[in-house]
Amino acid sequence: MSRRCAATGRGVQSGNNVSHANNKTRRRFLPNLHQVTLISDALKIRVRLRLTAAGLRTVEKRGGIDAFLLSTPNAKLEPVALSLKRRVKRATEKQAA
Repeated sequence: MSRRCAATGRGVQSGNNVSHANNKTRRRFLPNLHQVTLISDALKIRVRLRLTAAGLRTVEKRGGIDAFLLSTPNAKLEPVALSLKRRVKRATEKQAA
């Protein structure tokens, strides 16, 4: 499983440790990932996703996982979230009909 947020796509970055003597060694900046369980109102199931803290705040601000997925363009979503978006879209269309 990659170290990447399912909502925002934020992943590992690299940079340098810089010592007092100005020696530079490579290091990795890891995202603040959490395994969270969100409830999908359209699918009536619990969904487990790996989200960063910032991604979780974004999902909550937009009104839940369903509203977040439907309002986010496909190009900005990770494959896990994109397949969930398709399921949510089908379920909302089925409920509307």
